[in-house]
Amino acid sequence: MKYMSGKELRRRYLDFFVKNGHLELPSASLIPKDDPSLLMIGAGMAPFKAYFTGKMTPPCTRITTSQRCVRTGDIENVGRTARHHTYFEMLGNFSFGDYFKYDAIKWAWEFLTGELELPKDKLWATIYPDDEEAYKIWTTETDINPEHIVKLEDNFWEIGSGPCGPDSEIFIDLGEERGCGSPTCGVGCDCDRYLEIWNLVFTQFDRTEDGKYNPLVHKNIDTGCGLERLASVLQNKPSNFETDLMFPIIEYASKVANKEYGKDKETDISLKVIADHARSISFMVMDGILPSNEGRGYVLRRLLRRAVRHARMLGIEDKFLAGAVDVVDEIYSGVYDELTNRKDYIKKVISLEEDRFATTLTQGMDLLNAEVEKLKAENKTVLDGEVGFKLYDTYGFPWELTDEILHENHMTLDKEAFDKAMDEQRTRARNARGENKRMDIPDLRDSNIGELKVDETARQAKIVCIWKDAKTTNSLEDGDEAGLILDVTPFYAEGGGQEGDIGSLKTDMGNAQVIDTKKLPDGSVYNIVHVTEGSLHVGDTVEITVDMENKLASARNHTATHLLQAALKRVVGDHINQAGSAVNAHHLRFDFSSFEPISAEQLQQVEEMVNAEILTGKDVEISHMNQEDAKKAGAMALFGEKYGDIVRVVTVPGFSMELCGGSHVKNIGQIGMFKIIGESGVAAGVRRIEAITGKAAIDYMNAKAKLLQTAITTLKTNESNLCDKIANLLQENKEMKAEIAKVQAERAKADSNKLLMALKEYNGVNVIVGKIQAANMDELRNNADLLCNKFDKAGVVVLGAILNDKVNFVVKVTKDGVARGLHAGKIVKEVAMVTGGNGGGRPDMAQAGGKQPEKLNDAFAKGHEVIQSQIK
Repeated sequence: MKYMSGKELRRRYLDFFVKNGHLELPSASLIPKDDPSLLMIGAGMAPFKAYFTGKMTPPCTRITTSQRCVRTGDIENVGRTARHHTYFEMLGNFSFGDYFKYDAIKWAWEFLTGELELPKDKLWATIYPDDEEAYKIWTTETDINPEHIVKLEDNFWEIGSGPCGPDSEIFIDLGEERGCGSPTCGVGCDCDRYLEIWNLVFTQFDRTEDGKYNPLVHKNIDTGCGLERLASVLQNKPSNFETDLMFPIIEYASKVANKEYGKDKETDISLKVIADHARSISFMVMDGILPSNEGRGYVLRRLLRRAVRHARMLGIEDKFLAGAVDVVDEIYSGVYDELTNRKDYIKKVISLEEDRFATTLTQGMDLLNAEVEKLKAENKTVLDGEVGFKLYDTYGFPWELTDEILHENHMTLDKEAFDKAMDEQRTRARNARGENKRMDIPDLRDSNIGELKVDETARQAKIVCIWKDAKTTNSLEDGDEAGLILDVTPFYAEGGGQEGDIGSLKTDMGNAQVIDTKKLPDGSVYNIVHVTEGSLHVGDTVEITVDMENKLASARNHTATHLLQAALKRVVGDHINQAGSAVNAHHLRFDFSSFEPISAEQLQQVEEMVNAEILTGKDVEISHMNQEDAKKAGAMALFGEKYGDIVRVVTVPGFSMELCGGSHVKNIGQIGMFKIIGESGVAAGVRRIEAITGKAAIDYMNAKAKLLQTAITTLKTNESNLCDKIANLLQENKEMKAEIAKVQAERAKADSNKLLMALKEYNGVNVIVGKIQAANMDELRNNADLLCNKFDKAGVVVLGAILNDKVNFVVKVTKDGVARGLHAGKIVKEVAMVTGGNGGGRPDMAQAGGKQPEKLNDAFAKGHEVIQSQIK
């Protein structure tokens, strides 16, 4: 067995498969490309999913890689076992419809026993019990001991429907001294004696939704060989952490903490956690992941803060992770050049996040420790989710970190209550962003912002001012919502009834959504932003993305508003004047002066006129001229609006001319379609028209067409006969209702006669108690009235009916009955309680409900009993 460094082993593997016809590809980014189903790359085959499924053609049918991966599914085991990591490298060789089991098994054996000189008598293989082909290849094409081939049911790889197949795993026996001592210890035991070093997956079936396994025409090979595991074998180390791929980080952390590795179990766990997490966060930031409270950024934050917490457990109070990044870079020098090239950037991102958590870690731990002691004193084991959320929201504790600390104290977190508090906060945040309210603006006169420019083509700018909570600041963190000013902006600011542009800003250190654009009192444009990950700082250069789809949709509606006003003047009259408007990407709203509603015929004329104009495809003309000249030319201006001497004029030649500072389409044909969806009065002498354009109008019409088709299909007719069919059905319905009313009346009369025959008399009071058939409560009450009206002296009626598997009761008492002490509300309450219900009401009339219809007869018996007890 040859000793090899991690670098040598990686290179030896890749060279071996290149020699055997494979194309070597560099490791893909940890951020999946065009695969929203994955949070991060967690397996060597993950970047090649499209090749395995046949959606894309690979550059070569044989590929080999050393893929960096991150998994956090069993993070609690990191540092506590010899093999668990969050970051690892997966050596892999892949075949896309090329070679299959024969070559995959032969090359794996050749590499392990030839290139690495692993002892053959220490190697074991597992196969799926039904995979006779694999068994034959292992026994005839390799010189493995046949007794070292183990058949296991678990050796079949599949995830739901899709490509799947049997696999063959290769293990190495590390010796009895690594074992558990059990007489049954063998391959598959949980101890460290038999170490899995390679998995060969033979993708040969396509599993259908109904569980059938159809053979694939093009069979594939997907293998994974753990670099760290193999290195621990070749370097004769008891765990992956002692290899040259990780141990230098442990040595660094030991030196900073002034702790010796290997002397104390708990100390070693913390040192291993720091080493593992330092590698993970270095590569995650290298690949463009930034700290945040969502998705990949949350994983990064969780790992980093977990490492800081373990550092505090070792007594490390100062920042230390930037130094760990230097060690990671030394380990991977010459392997990942981008790690070296971006090292300063990685250290900056990590240092800022470490600073941010360090300021609250001590306070958070004090709070958590106090809560733990309180729970112990009260003999409780579950921490209130609200407290857990406070630790997250105020002190930056990922909930998993809180939960992990609680587990160390044999306690748990009320995750359900935590999630509820989290959902409530997210709802509040969404609502706040949805309101698009103007930010409280500080006094910026002494901010030295400098000259600002508006340029629709700008895609890069510098942040010159930031404020939050009405105070200027130099930086923003993820989760912050604030105002900022760019030295040059392409964003259109809210004005003239049109909402401001939205989009995004990206820097090396952070990303933010632009959720609105507005103007300061002096006309300067500012953005309201929500920082989604990382941080933003004054002086940062930002890459700008304007949401052009949103901007164009808003422009469509704005230009359509001009056309609408012009059409209204033509159809309704020149007395129409704008009284307000609101324009956004979703719809337009136009308020105008008019003392009477616009008729349906007029609205149709307006809509047809606007759409006819859109079809002309005229260019929209934008010009600037003297205000008086513009008015003489016929440009419309808003009454009461202030304009400068030079005004901006928006013209649709031959149709509309208005003074306007908003954004518009370049050609009215871009509006596509105009559809009025509402006309109403909003104030005395003011009417409102709401309309949509473009895709919204198309979607609206498609929805109407779908609704129409549904009606045609349901009524089993065609479009030309639909109205007649509906009219016929309405008439039939009317006639059926009349028939039903007759039937109900007859049934009520029959039920009344039947109950009258069962009438009882208690001390001169007529009593009717019984069940009737009723369709609803109205019918039940009507029957009670009908029976009461037949009494010529004091009387009471108690009726029950079963409606929708529940019991409903009505009690009616005559005037004379009330005088004799009967109380309908008290009677019905006692009756309903027998059926698991409740109710009440007035002395003369009451109703109630129950849940147990099978106890209806018991309830009636109770009714007789209560009535007799009340009669005076």
